[in-house]
This record gives sequence, structure tokens and C-alpha cells, in this order.
Amino acid sequence: MRIGIFGGAFNPPHIGHVQAAQTAALQHNLDLLIVVPTGTPPHKALAPCTPEPEKRFSMTKNAFCDVRNSIISDIEIYSTDSNYMINTAASIQAQYPDATLYLLVGNDMYDSLNTWKDSENLLKAVTPILLPRDVINISSTELRNMLPDRKGLKYLSDTNYSLIIKHRLYDAKPDWRWLRSRAHSLLDPLRIPHVDACEKEAIRLAERWNVDPDDAQEAAILHDITKKLDFSENMCIIAEHGNDAVSYEKSDEKLLHSITGAILAQSVFGVSTAVAEAIRWHTTGRAGMSTLDKIIYIADYIESTRDFPEVELLRKIAYENIDAAVIMGLEITLKDLDERGLKHNDATYDALNDQRA
Repeated sequence: MRIGIFGGAFNPPHIGHVQAAQTAALQHNLDLLIVVPTGTPPHKALAPCTPEPEKRFSMTKNAFCDVRNSIISDIEIYSTDSNYMINTAASIQAQYPDATLYLLVGNDMYDSLNTWKDSENLLKAVTPILLPRDVINISSTELRNMLPDRKGLKYLSDTNYSLIIKHRLYDAKPDWRWLRSRAHSLLDPLRIPHVDACEKEAIRLAERWNVDPDDAQEAAILHDITKKLDFSENMCIIAEHGNDAVSYEKSDEKLLHSITGAILAQSVFGVSTAVAEAIRWHTTGRAGMSTLDKIIYIADYIESTRDFPEVELLRKIAYENIDAAVIMGLEITLKDLDERGLKHNDATYDALNDQRA
């Protein structure tokens, strides 16, 4: 049996890792590829933003899940000691006593093998295989530096990118096209033009009122992601995330998407508390609204597809005095509810009284 050992920090694992390992395994007729995420590397410290071992191990399993005849070993990942390849190779040899072991390494490691711990015995235990160069050329360090700038999506599996964004690993921020696509997949198609228009309006308002436009854009893209869910579906989300302290009635159905949208925005897309709060209160408003809250509330109200008698005036005021625009929006809402004989929400009254104070 010919077994290849592919070790590394995989921080994060990317498609370059997978392609290089697959190609080497085919070229050298390996029967089994054992991928070994590093626990505590002996030669250098892991990057400060490195996720906990469980997440790195999970990402490595995700990355190599479609590679035939491969297994992901936890022989190093949970170890608190320095992990030397001589020890790892010995453990694998003990598990597969009749196998011939091959060590997959890149150019830099290949050139420095003679400096590895007990290198003489290591090179008796394993035969080095140089990873091919004709694959996607990206390092994990480069990828980590790209993720906070909303780049790097193309180098990661969708499962791993989703996990990285969910937990905001490496201080990652979601690629706008990816986030938009994910949000749109949760919407009724007829609502997409509204959400797209709200996104554009929120960016303009954020720039006008000196709020981080990225926060406004994330909130606007995600603000209606649970809008098409019915009452029971919304209540399941609320109960699942432990937010069931408040009792809701069927008459509250139109307001629930703000609550559940905020929940999913944080639990699935890893948004900040400020962004989640802006989503949470975009329908009713609240006392003590942040400027971001106000921007999402008003952007939802005045985006370009909206058409009601006061909309042009409200659009004008929104760029002159955001507080006055919020007051006007709240007053329009309460008047509309009165005319239709619908129940008021206490948060809207609280927001109006607070804004007037």
C-alpha cells in the first residue's frame, strides 16, 4: 500500500491545497492520502487570528470531502505538544505496518527537509514527493489577508466560505455578490427589487450621515431575509435561538421578520450586533435608535420602488435631517395603522416619543 502524508496548518484550507494533493496522489499512484492538519507547529507560531483546532479540523474535512481515498487525521490537531513529522510518520506506520509512506511537501519545505527534527531517520521512513506547481497558486497567508477585504471567495469551498463568514473567522467580511446571492435565495423573487433598492439607498444615507457604509449595506441586504416565512416558521426560529421570552400573537406576523431576520443575520451570516439591531428595528423603530438604525429604517421607507403621497418629501428630508425623517416616517406609519384599524406596536410609540424629546 502506498500512502501519502500531507501535513500543514491548513489555515484555512483552500482549493490550491486540494488540487496539489490530488495531482500528486494521481501522479505517484497513491492508494491512500492522509491529510494531517497541524496542531502546534514546531517551526513557527500560528497566525494570531487562527481559529480553534476544532474549526480548522472541520474546514480541512470540508475541503477534502470529495477527494477519493483520503482521510483527515486528528493525530496532530488536538495535541498540545510540538508536532514533529518523525513522530507523525511513526504513528501512521504503526497503523499501516506494511505500507510505504510518502511525504507531500512544497518547494520551500522540500529544500529544508534536512533541517527537520531527526531528518536522517525521517527520510528513511518516508519518501518526499514534491507537490506540483501547475495548480492554483495561493498561500493561506495571502488568503487570510484577502478575507477582511471581502476577497478570496474563489479559493474556498462554499461550505468553508460559509463557515468562515458565519463565525467571521480571520476577521472575514462577506463578498458582496455572495451575500446578495444568499439573501436573494431566501426571498420571494418579487421582493428582490425592493431589497436591491434599499441597499443602494442605505449606502447613500450612510455616506451622508457618516456611518460605516459596509454596515449599512450588510443590514440592507439582509433586512428582509425571513419576510416570506409564515407565523409558525418565524416562531420556530425565535424558539430555536432562545428568544421566546416575549409572547407573540398571530396579529404580530408582519413584524416577526424583523426579529427573525436579525437572528439569522447573526447566526448564519455573522453580522455585528449593530447590524443585527438595525435589522431588528427596521420596521417599528425603537427608543434610542442608533444612526445606523435610522438609516435602515428610512432606507426601507424611501427606496426608489416606494410610491406613496409623502415619499418625495420624505426623501428630501432624509438627506437634510435624519431625525426629522424618522419622526415623519413614524407618524406616517401610525396614521396608516389608524386608518386601517390595525394594532399599533409599542416600540413605534416609544421611538416617536424618543425622537420628539
